[in-house]
Amino acid sequence: MTERNAILQAARLWLGTPYLHQASLRGAGCDCLGLVRGVWRDMYGAEPEETGAYTPDWAEATKQERLADAGFRHLTPVSVQAFAAGDVLLFRWRPNVPAKHCAIATSRETMIHAHDGASVCEIAITPFWKRRVAFAFAFPDVEN
Repeated sequence: MTERNAILQAARLWLGTPYLHQASLRGAGCDCLGLVRGVWRDMYGAEPEETGAYTPDWAEATKQERLADAGFRHLTPVSVQAFAAGDVLLFRWRPNVPAKHCAIATSRETMIHAHDGASVCEIAITPFWKRRVAFAFAFPDVEN
């Protein structure tokens, strides 16, 4: 079993990592998916699949729920209303477009994420973010 506290500790090690599109190297650079991938490696070892290259507009261009589909393959879906610390959150920027941003919840009110122009940080899940949560997933074998 994986403890939620261990996930939070692993995620917090990424704080301050500069944003770098398609990267996943703690301290050197990562994007939002790279953060989740890095925490996965810290908790479970090798990543379950290759992510492949993606462009900033891939969600709009493909209209496919690539992040959510990967979540359903490798994580455990949880209710968006019932996510807990250590869960992965996926966000839509606008209605009717695929989710393309992810974060790790550190509580019901806070999350760690990476976004363009800033380092990995822990922030409040404000109404802006709450309106955009589209999916929530627990890491495999998480102890509640």
